[in-house]
Amino acid sequence: MDEILDLSVAQKMLAAQPFSNLLGARLIAFGEGAATLELDIRDDLRQQHGFLHGGVLGYAADNALTFAAGSVAGARLLTAGFTIDYLRPAAGTLLRAEARVVRAGRTRVVCRCDLSTVDGGGTATLCAVAQGTIAVMAAAEAPNGS
Repeated sequence: MDEILDLSVAQKMLAAQPFSNLLGARLIAFGEGAATLELDIRDDLRQQHGFLHGGVLGYAADNALTFAAGSVAGARLLTAGFTIDYLRPAAGTLLRAEARVVRAGRTRVVCRCDLSTVDGGGTATLCAVAQGTIAVMAAAEAPNGS
């Protein structure tokens, strides 16, 4: 890893993502092979039955997995693939995606993520789990060589 990332740097990286800003995502924990992303569940993020849309859960898993990988492998990363299993409908006031590194290799980092909703009383309910492989890009692969 050629750069040192900490929570404040990672939060700036998240803030540079227009889609994350649109959703109102916040990175609340980062480091030592883990990352936690949160976002408020709003009516405009729900599907027709009133539950949080699965695409929002997928977004949260993807970003949390990649940030967890970034805590051990640096900033030059891309999601190579991930799977998500929806365990129950996501209902509550807050979505929390907690990801951690399972194995960090030189070119790939495998991570796991638990996605929970939190209700108004603070009770968390696991609603989905995800696992992903994050690719570590070579300098020549990064946009503009950065």
